[in-house]
Amino acid sequence: MIKELKGAGTALVTPFKKNLEIDYNSYRKSVIRQIKSGIHFLVPLGTTGETPCLEADEKRKIIEIVLSETKGKIPVFVGAGSNSTSHTIQTIKEYESFRVDGYLIVTPYYNKPTQTGLYNHFKAVSESTDKAIILYNVPGRTGVNMLPETTLKLAELKNVIAVKEASGIYSQISEIIKYSPKGFSVVSGNDDETLSLCVTGAKGVISVASNIAPKEMSNFLNVILKGDFKKAKGIHHRLMPLFKNCFIESNPIPVKAGMNYLRLMENTLRPPLYKSTDKTFGIIKKTIKDLSIKK
Repeated sequence: MIKELKGAGTALVTPFKKNLEIDYNSYRKSVIRQIKSGIHFLVPLGTTGETPCLEADEKRKIIEIVLSETKGKIPVFVGAGSNSTSHTIQTIKEYESFRVDGYLIVTPYYNKPTQTGLYNHFKAVSESTDKAIILYNVPGRTGVNMLPETTLKLAELKNVIAVKEASGIYSQISEIIKYSPKGFSVVSGNDDETLSLCVTGAKGVISVASNIAPKEMSNFLNVILKGDFKKAKGIHHRLMPLFKNCFIESNPIPVKAGMNYLRLMENTLRPPLYKSTDKTFGIIKKTIKDLSIKK
């Protein structure tokens, strides 16, 4: 089992053809681009991958592609969470035959469990596998915020290695960082908070922007992990327009527009999401050109 999570990981988007079928060829090319760009780990089947709109056989094919290209060179953490404890455990059991490094498990959405419910959910999930578990707290999407005391209690479990924190509540995340046990990592779930969190002890980011700019994001985290925060500050300010503009419409609408501009995939999403407005496309296009990001 992987012992420590650090660096820049990409929450991979899922490319679709105009007929809404998955474009597996584009997916493979995107994964290869990530690896060649030096990204530190990959996260398929997260929210950014429009996973709620994918079928079971499609998910398995996606995992197969990622693993066939990474070949163990970088870690792979598969999104497997849901708002049902039993369904989450069943999903993990279905993926156990794959040689993935672990699972990204989101807090149960919509049904709003208590902190006790969250602890029991993640504890049951962690006990269902020997592979690594990354907790994922994103209250803006789920409707529930996992508090620091719950996260820190879960951090004591043997295979819970990290939390992807996207609450945007700095005091909360700082508390988790301060009191985390040895070997437990906090990674940012928001690109624009990466530097500020890492300065205070976070170990990385699970990034949306790195779909568009994997080389830039892997370099950013390399600089941060070396402790060169003066240089990292300059990179942060340079990349901030990309961080901001990847969220001017619901994720992953803007990043799909950017990938389309780079000719990496169609600008197509599965309903209920739809492609970006012309205004969003223009903003993303200008952002990519200004940063001289290449295919």
